[in-house]
Amino acid sequence: MNQASAEPRRERVLPSGQTAHRQITSFRARRGAITATQQQAWDRTWPQIGRDVRASGQQPEELTRLDLDDWFGRQAAAVLEIGCGTGTATAAMALAEPDLNLIGVEVYKPGLAQLVQAVEREGIANIRLLRGDAVEVLEYLVGPESLLGVRVFFPDPWPKSRHHKRRLLQPATVALIADRLAPGGVLHAATDHAGYAEWIAQVGAAEPRLRPIAPGAAPISCDRPVTKFESKAQRAGSPVNEFVWGKIEV
Repeated sequence: MNQASAEPRRERVLPSGQTAHRQITSFRARRGAITATQQQAWDRTWPQIGRDVRASGQQPEELTRLDLDDWFGRQAAAVLEIGCGTGTATAAMALAEPDLNLIGVEVYKPGLAQLVQAVEREGIANIRLLRGDAVEVLEYLVGPESLLGVRVFFPDPWPKSRHHKRRLLQPATVALIADRLAPGGVLHAATDHAGYAEWIAQVGAAEPRLRPIAPGAAPISCDRPVTKFESKAQRAGSPVNEFVWGKIEV
């Protein structure tokens, strides 16, 4: 879910008043083929449940807000998952939360193709998918106070110091997430990288609109199914750090 960007450097002022420099992105370029069966499922189902964040040649400033009620065909609270990968957790949480509208964002098509297959196979009606930059989704496609939750599970830790600027959960991005959360909404993050855990804790603590809450006090489920990726980290002895912040209700 991580890819270097070739876009020219641009500065934009976020709702918090901080300046975002969108030349650097938090996701890497990854290539991979999808199987013929996955392509068939993609052709059948993607047009109904998925879309690219941007069309080829389209600039971010040309994007318009999503009408989530129209896209899902109903009115329901929305939860955004950034970096949904192959969608193991996404599909399981959608089935466990039929009253919520879940939006997954990912750049890696083979991962999305696996999730599209699961949606079709399981008949999951409350998932929609976006392929592209999650920060552009937050900035342009969803409005202020429009999300009940944002989930960020195991983002790329970019462990080298010179790459820390590529980490997704920068102060400006967390401020943007806080703006997009409804009062009482939740940011739920998880990482198995100790250095990134310290970073996330500091960034979250510095955002004045967020405060730590107990998972059981959240308006959305904070129970995550353990994926193959997380099982591998556990076998390697890497503890998983969870962060749950609620947006202060004014």
